[in-house]
Parts: sequence; structure tokens; C-alpha cells
Amino acid sequence: MLNGMREHEAGQAELRGDCNQCFGLCCVALPFAASADFAVDKAAGTPCRNLQEDHRCGIHARLRQKGFTGCTVYDCFGAGQQVSQITFGGRDWRTGPREDARRMFEVFPVVRQLHELLWYLTEALALPAARPVHADLREALDKTEELTGLTPEELAALDVAAHRQEVNVLLLRTSELARAGTKGRKKNRRGADLMGARLKGADLRGANLRGAYLIAADLTGADLRGADLIGADLRDADLTDADLTGAFFLTQPQLNAARGSAGTRLPESVTRPGHWAAQV
Repeated sequence: MLNGMREHEAGQAELRGDCNQCFGLCCVALPFAASADFAVDKAAGTPCRNLQEDHRCGIHARLRQKGFTGCTVYDCFGAGQQVSQITFGGRDWRTGPREDARRMFEVFPVVRQLHELLWYLTEALALPAARPVHADLREALDKTEELTGLTPEELAALDVAAHRQEVNVLLLRTSELARAGTKGRKKNRRGADLMGARLKGADLRGANLRGAYLIAADLTGADLRGADLIGADLRDADLTDADLTGAFFLTQPQLNAARGSAGTRLPESVTRPGHWAAQV
């Protein structure tokens, strides 16, 4: 079990964005529209106006104040450094052939999806309750890692949606096994519209919240221990003093988009967002 946890921690450590090893791909490849999350419009493949020549953000410390909250909740799961340093062998899109730049921006979202799957599979393998499917999970993880090593042309042609579906079958089974051991009533709120819901102090132990819309929901003091949060939309959800101990398939971007406090209890796989301190 200890070795499994160490493998889990090491695996997920490699699945965190390392901007020092990336050429600012998320600031160029991805589009965004003027909204509450972004101050301006930007087309895919166009560098953000705040991106500097050294691939650093010129307003990184003031993103929220400048209207770029969306940037502060994003994480590439390590896809940026993978594409920059491995797929393209350290070739900078600024100085390389234009075709390389176009292809780099094309495959970055694909690799990001694969790395997100690696995050979920790595976490699933660390769940003792999922032991009956560990062999299948390991096989899926190995296959996904193999896909990340494809050439740019192969990645561009990859049917990543089909692969996600294959992996999702295993993640669903993992969820069933993990939540089966949770005491209390296991609510099924998969895909539920819970936007703005008043769930203060709610007992959501072992709940299925896959893909649930929890935007601006009041989850103050809610008990989310052992809940499945894969794909749950937590934008502006209030997690003040909530207990997410043992909740699984929760990612850092989801947490970054929520509000919380020093009293919010979190799984070890994520870290407390820095902006929460200002909200306490």
C-alpha cells in the first residue's frame, strides 16, 4: 500500500504544469472569449497580449485583478512540457518553422486530454477498493502513456474521444467500488443541475456527482467525503469548511475555480488555492 501511494504521488507530480519547461502553449494554442473569466477575446493560435518574449505572463501576479480569472484556474496536467520538450524535442514555436508551430498548437489540446486521463488512472490505481480492476487500470494507463509518445502527425489524427470512452468505463467501475464502502446514503447526482443550490451542511458522503453543475452552489460545511467529483463544475461554489477528505477524481482546476477557507478539508492529491486566503 505504501509503495502504491508513493507511486501515486510521483505519478501525479509529473502531471502538473511546469511553465519553465513550456513555450507558453496554453497562452497561444487555446481560444478564449471576453467574459467574467477573460478580459478580452483571443483566437486559437494567437498569442495572448500578456505573453512575453520569454514565454512568461506579464501580469501573472495580477491575473485576477486584470480580469483573467480563467487563467488562474487552468492546468494542463503537464501537457505543456510534454509537447514542448518531448513531442517537439525542445523546438520553440517562435523560432521554428511555421508548420511546426501550427502542429504544436493542434496537438497540445489532444495531449492535455491524455494527461488528464493519466491523472484519473493514476488516482484510481491508488484506491484500495478498486483492486479488482487494478490490472485493467494499469493496462489503460500504459496504453495512454504510449499514446502521449506518438508523433505530432499521429497525435493530430488520434481519436481521443474514443479512447476517453474506453477509459471512462473503467473509471465508472472504479467509482462504484470506491463508493460502495462509504457509510451513509450514497446519493446519485450524476449530471444534476445544482447551480446555486443550497447545500449547506448537506450529507453527500459517497455521492455520485460526476458532471454535476454546482456553479455558485452553497456547499458550506457539506460532507463530501468519498464523493466522485469527476467533471463536476465547481465554479464559484462555496466550499467553506466543507469536508472533501477521500473525495476522488477532483482536479486542481476544479478546486481553483471554487471558493473555500482554511477550514476546508481536502484530499492529498490537490493543494489549497492561494486565492482562498483572501476570501477567509
